[in-house]
Amino acid sequence: MRDRAWIFSGLAVFIALLTLPFWYSLGRAHAAGNPPRLLLPANQKDCVAPAAVMRAEHMKMLIDWREDVVRRGDRRYLAYDGKVYTKSLTRTCLGCHDKQQFCDRCHAYSGVTGPYCWDCHNDPLTTAHDAANALLQRDRQNNFAQNMAPYLPRPFAEHETAHKPAHTTAPDARRMP
Repeated sequence: MRDRAWIFSGLAVFIALLTLPFWYSLGRAHAAGNPPRLLLPANQKDCVAPAAVMRAEHMKMLIDWREDVVRRGDRRYLAYDGKVYTKSLTRTCLGCHDKQQFCDRCHAYSGVTGPYCWDCHNDPLTTAHDAANALLQRDRQNNFAQNMAPYLPRPFAEHETAHKPAHTTAPDARRMP
């Protein structure tokens, strides 16, 4: 019975490892505390549904919209207040809400990974920003090439013709018969 200390210490380590997820999540729950402050659109007062419905059902709504548009060609959504909206994540939802300041903040707080919406849809602001950066990068490369052209080495054929004297005669003309 000398192994009693080893057995109890092994059980203690096993129980600690077994309950580690509980202790980890308990600490994270207090750190999360308050929900994020989402930036609501300044130019719109109404959404396609009330805020409580959107918090709980927005993903189901987006999936239903996708099915309606792709399978049936139905692009009109009649909202709870009688307004008609276009069923479009990019044009309807992102027309008011910013992906980084609205969607991403809430999903990060909730611990939601994904969503896979962005595999097909582009955030208009991010897309415009990426396009502007690509144009700027291309302009910088073009300006660099134009400014550095006099300093860059020329191809070998240019070197050969540039240094050849113009008054030399052809080697065949100097030969004696």
